[in-house]
Amino acid sequence: MDRNLTQILQHSRAILLGLAGIILLWNTVFQIGTEEVGVITRLGRYSRTVEPGLNLKVPFAERVHKVPVERQQKLEFGFRSTNGSQQSQYTKDGVSDESLMLTGDLNLADVEWVVQYRINDAYNYLFKVRDPESTLRNISEAATRQVVGDRTVNEVLTIGRTEITVKLHELIQQICNDYSLGVKIEQVVLQDVNPPDPVKAAFNAVNEAQQEKETLINQAKSEYNKVIPKASGEAKATIQKAEGYAIERVNNAQGEVARFNDLYTEYVKAPEVTKKRIYLENMSSAISKLGNVLITDQNGANVLPLLQMQFNKDKETPKKN
Repeated sequence: MDRNLTQILQHSRAILLGLAGIILLWNTVFQIGTEEVGVITRLGRYSRTVEPGLNLKVPFAERVHKVPVERQQKLEFGFRSTNGSQQSQYTKDGVSDESLMLTGDLNLADVEWVVQYRINDAYNYLFKVRDPESTLRNISEAATRQVVGDRTVNEVLTIGRTEITVKLHELIQQICNDYSLGVKIEQVVLQDVNPPDPVKAAFNAVNEAQQEKETLINQAKSEYNKVIPKASGEAKATIQKAEGYAIERVNNAQGEVARFNDLYTEYVKAPEVTKKRIYLENMSSAISKLGNVLITDQNGANVLPLLQMQFNKDKETPKKN
């Protein structure tokens, strides 16, 4: 009996020593993943930071905090993602108040957005702020309400979304740096921006009226661009035609004046000769238009010879086909 009891005690002691060794080894060796770093605290005070891989620590006296510094994380506002069977699904249950905001022109907007961030300082993330994720959420919501509150509802819903995301990124990162939060903001995305459901119908009606207004303005501009350039071209053509006609008349008049001055100069030199030349030129021009002309003396005695000459001239002149 005593021998069996001794063996049992020895086996129990070996088992206890083995369990103690396993527990000691379990609390001494630990592994850090590739996306993480390990922050070691000894009796609650920061000791060191270890890199990915197998590492050792003092059992029971040191504690490991694994921080995913290489993993991109995100915070969702105004909605939450739920795991669907085929694709991601979203719900607004219990979080709709996060996205309801007042714009600068005292309108309401339902703004859903996502903040993507990465931990870049594990020490600050663990020890500078009590609850870093909740703090980052509060910072993001406050910054978004500030930026949206400085803009009109049209800017928030349409043309100002890119500017808002850039401003949000800068403002959230600045506040995180001031708080020594230890995170780097990677991206801010406005997921969906809509008017609240109670006023969505009225807002859509206003947008349709504005779009119709823009359409009518564009049509009017199109008609204006068709008519005005054509009228301007016709006006310029008329003006140029009138200017050309005026130049032609002036040049003709100046030519007539120059011709008259030349005639007058020659007339002054020899008045009698000039008068006779002008007389002969005018008589030649006038007589050529009269047709057959008979010239007789006072008694008409020489008419027949002249007629015979005129007759012979007409016979000799070839007829034109």
